[in-house]
Amino acid sequence: MTGLLFGSFFVLMFLGVPIAVALGLAAVIAIVAGLNSSLIVTAQSMFNGINSFPLMAIPFFILAGNMMGEGGISKKLVTFVNLLFSRITGGLAMVAIGASMFFAAISGSCPATTAAIGGIMVPEMKDSGYEKTFAAATVAAAGTVGQVIPPSIPMVTYCVLANTSVSTLFLAGVGPGLLMGLTMMVVAYLYAKKHNVPVIKEKKSPKEVLHICLDSMWALIMPVIILGGIYSGIFTPTEAGAVAAVYGMVVGLFVYKELKWRDIPKVVCNSAVAASVIMLIMATVSTFGYVLTMARIPQVIASSLLSFTTNKYVLLFLFNIVVLIAGCFLNSSAAIALLTPILLPVLTSVGVSPYMVGIVFIVNMAIGMITPPVGNCLYVACNIADIKFEALVKAIMPYLIALIISLLAITYIEPISMTLVNLLG
Repeated sequence: MTGLLFGSFFVLMFLGVPIAVALGLAAVIAIVAGLNSSLIVTAQSMFNGINSFPLMAIPFFILAGNMMGEGGISKKLVTFVNLLFSRITGGLAMVAIGASMFFAAISGSCPATTAAIGGIMVPEMKDSGYEKTFAAATVAAAGTVGQVIPPSIPMVTYCVLANTSVSTLFLAGVGPGLLMGLTMMVVAYLYAKKHNVPVIKEKKSPKEVLHICLDSMWALIMPVIILGGIYSGIFTPTEAGAVAAVYGMVVGLFVYKELKWRDIPKVVCNSAVAASVIMLIMATVSTFGYVLTMARIPQVIASSLLSFTTNKYVLLFLFNIVVLIAGCFLNSSAAIALLTPILLPVLTSVGVSPYMVGIVFIVNMAIGMITPPVGNCLYVACNIADIKFEALVKAIMPYLIALIISLLAITYIEPISMTLVNLLG
């Protein structure tokens, strides 16, 4: 049964079948040929897989991110962060990273963060003396915090599959996201120091600073509304996504006036298409998970690993290797949906919190966004900067090393993730 299920899946993937279809077809083949069950369980499990209130947060946060990208909020964030970092060595690269961290607290998506900030920062960094490849590498790497700093679309996916609290996992993502941003800023500083990148000397007057702060206020208070509303109990993460989408539309239309009424249908349609891909994966992976459960594959894998070692630090190391490799070939939602039912029971059985597992999983998937061959942020940055993929892969290596160091720290230093959870969760 195991060979039939995974063999079918990998053959279909090799043939170029979309991941959602490959999961569903492999499950159907196993049900018909291996379990000898009725195909009605396919429809039932697919329905049950998406019949979840927390999953509604995914289309809402995608819509919110697109509304903000079209509505000029990303420009206001960049302008504000410019005040904080632009006069430091490596300042513009730090601005790109800092603005990505702010935008991550709104959008919940790595490619969306790279696209929104990269379109502004890559030309500006190039004009200020940075190599175009390094500028593209900076915005691609900075985009990885998009799914680590809450709110996060992959976190919602994981919580639905792991049956854990979305708001608690959001809290656990704050520390790792800040650590990743800090390590990337160190890389930016060292690069600027080594290559003698000019430091911006221009000083803003108090009047200009006040104007920028007031102009950016509507963008800056959005994360406060989203996260503050969740943790004060005013609304759930799903309701927060809806509030964020409406807020982004109102600010874009009536405050910054960069979003036009004629743009709304396009933004909604693009968001629906992006959300439908994730929801289809969640539906078909539910059928895939049904076959896994019926064949007792998670239990077999768990007993095999635990017979090899029960040391949680060794198991976490092996977990990182497996998930990091998966992130090189699968998108976040697919990898989380496929591996969570298999690997989560192994780690929780040796005392690892499901929230720690979730954060380590999400960080691995974020790093996967900048590793070939399926590094979505790399392709977005290539299009923005108009450079070759191979050149960008070479330029991003310092950031990749820094993020892997961050991953190891997050994996083995539990307070980085769990301090806020223990205080506020």
